[in-house]
Amino acid sequence: MATLNFKHLRYFWMVAKSGSIARASEQLHLTPQSISGQLSEFESALGVEVFRRVGRGLELTETGQRMLGYAEQIFSLGDELLDALRDDTHPQSITFRVGIADSVPKMVAYRLVEPSLGFEEPVKLICREGRLTTLLADLAVHRLDMVIADRPMPENLNVRSYGHFLGESGVSVFGAKSLAKGKQPFPALLDGAPFLLPGVEVALHARLMHWFEAERLHPRIVGEFDDSALLKAFGQAGAGYFVAPTAIEDYVVRQNDVQVVGRIETVREQTYAITNERKLTHPIISAICRFAQHDIFGAIEAPARKPRR
Repeated sequence: MATLNFKHLRYFWMVAKSGSIARASEQLHLTPQSISGQLSEFESALGVEVFRRVGRGLELTETGQRMLGYAEQIFSLGDELLDALRDDTHPQSITFRVGIADSVPKMVAYRLVEPSLGFEEPVKLICREGRLTTLLADLAVHRLDMVIADRPMPENLNVRSYGHFLGESGVSVFGAKSLAKGKQPFPALLDGAPFLLPGVEVALHARLMHWFEAERLHPRIVGEFDDSALLKAFGQAGAGYFVAPTAIEDYVVRQNDVQVVGRIETVREQTYAITNERKLTHPIISAICRFAQHDIFGAIEAPARKPRR
């Protein structure tokens, strides 16, 4: 079995980051011929092709792209080690990596992660935002410690993880003051009115559609948004009514200069922490879960979800 030559890996990493052998040679203070030869040895030793020629340039192969992700982590950890060795007079910090699904309201995410900032030991917080499936893939290979989502682990993903129910809240309906002026009482004012809906992959989407049907309301859907912050930006501009958790109602009003036109208690916004642990032992994750269940959503007890394989 081939062994990994870290000198060659670093040359590969520098070429991939800089985009060419010529630029990498300037940074490494080596000749382009030397780096080209080292890369050839690297590919030969591993038995894979990491670059392909495109015109006069280089392009990463699919294998090279995967390798680049691992190289980034390896050399990032190396830099962290050097920083720690250079200055051992400061207490070593705990790195906590959390993924936040783009469907989760930003203020909810902040309040959930907030306990990590006041932890008794220094914490370096790394937040990644994105689609839930992408974040769960990173969680599976331990690039993340926890994922905050608006739903439990999807049934169709072959990833071993546990969903921990943090709590739920009813939703409030907001609108710009000009939009809500002189309208009918809630919820009748939504019938035929412009409405900004969460995207179809957001758990709240289906719940709102069922509520509209039950109330026999037919709002005019003018936009669907996967990102909650972008949705609120359109709502602030008066493009349509929108919903957000009642738990952060005051913040939404202040931050977006909108007003509450009604509340829907039967439509619930749920929040989950998804981890690789069935029984939580990570001190920061445990603190976040306790804070969510007792200080944000109230005392709610729920068992950990079964792992997905």
